[in-house]
Amino acid sequence: MCETNNSNIKNTCKSNSYTKRIMPAIILIVGLSLFFILDLGQYFTLNMLKENRQWFGDKVNNNLALTIITFITIYIITVSFSLPGATILTISGGFLFGAILGAIFSLIGATVGATILFLLAKSVIGGNLRSKAAPWLSRLEVGFNKNAFSYMLFLRLNPAFPFCVINLAPAFIGVNLRCYMVGTFFGIMPGTAVFSYLGAGLDKIFEKGTEVSLATIISFEIMVAFFGLAMLALLPILIKRFQNK
Repeated sequence: MCETNNSNIKNTCKSNSYTKRIMPAIILIVGLSLFFILDLGQYFTLNMLKENRQWFGDKVNNNLALTIITFITIYIITVSFSLPGATILTISGGFLFGAILGAIFSLIGATVGATILFLLAKSVIGGNLRSKAAPWLSRLEVGFNKNAFSYMLFLRLNPAFPFCVINLAPAFIGVNLRCYMVGTFFGIMPGTAVFSYLGAGLDKIFEKGTEVSLATIISFEIMVAFFGLAMLALLPILIKRFQNK
């Protein structure tokens, strides 16, 4: 009888532990699904910004503090749920608050949101799941942790890697929280500054009445510049390997 009760208690504890671990994933999936079901993507466009620029301008002028808090909160939610639209939000930040303040508010929102997603991913993965991962993942973890900060900068600066993927990948390879946060903050800084600067100049483009999109304001030269910065982030690793040899 006692053995049966102990077995039931253990099974209940395992079930509760599994539920707690998987709950963040369920919340993220539900949030992402609602985003597409409710067609919220229509609000993350430059044309929406263009059509409502007077309304946004009034909000900034009449209640700056509330507008800043709302902007950062929306940014955090967007990144936490891996919703498409972070680039549009960064550009919008520059449009609403100017290049410098817009970049600062976007950096705060993006870093906090990415950190929340990182912590949620770690809780879902759990130690047991990571221990059962493929051997190549363990080898990648060892190599990554030797030069974690440089690799984090490389991933953040490289435009070829989607932002949401980079938010999740470090959780799978055991990157510590401090390195993740610092690497994220400084890694997204150049891109945030550029997009915020582009947003600060949108008003002149809107006044001309021309159609605007990400493709029209993000040039090939900007993408090449980001890739070059990403390569520079790997330079310390390459130098270290050369010295070892």
